[in-house]
Amino acid sequence: MGSRSSSFTLPFPRAWRHWLCWNLLAVVLLYQCLLAWEMPAWAGINDDRYDGNIFVVYAGNGSLVPPRLTLPETFKRKMPALLVYYVDDSRDCKQFAIVFSRLQEYYGRAASFIPVAVDAIPAQASYSPDGVGYYYEGAVPQTVLLDATGQVVFNQTGQVSFEALDEVLREVFDLLPRSESLELKRRSFNEFNAELAQ
Repeated sequence: MGSRSSSFTLPFPRAWRHWLCWNLLAVVLLYQCLLAWEMPAWAGINDDRYDGNIFVVYAGNGSLVPPRLTLPETFKRKMPALLVYYVDDSRDCKQFAIVFSRLQEYYGRAASFIPVAVDAIPAQASYSPDGVGYYYEGAVPQTVLLDATGQVVFNQTGQVSFEALDEVLREVFDLLPRSESLELKRRSFNEFNAELAQ
């Protein structure tokens, strides 16, 4: 019996083997890059997909997050507080962010606007009235308005219209009702004054 050689060789020349190895490596790397490449977020205002903070993306108001004052600071200053409980991947919250931001344009200096991401509320058995978890009822968006004494004067889940919240804020600040007053005007910070130019 003759002995056979147990070494295995490819039927290709050495140059072809190198070419095949490099191309195989390139295909594997390209495949891994394609897997790692994330598809763009196809989120919008009318769906429940996450695409960033709703106040920045949809309301154009990054000044709301984080809020200027906490709830305990608001109580110390004896200011009304408007809390909105939200999640960033809810179409209702995305749409309501615009209303909340518009209200801040008119009442932002007189009231404390506090958006609360419900995922950030610490899990506790009970909450004190100066904690944002105390007022949360488990649905989003939820809007809670506390007067200057800390009493709840408005609490509603779901989207609320600008006009409805404006009416409640007018009552808190003892302003004329919408039906008896002129339209609110936005504050302009770049207004041109012709008298100063002369």
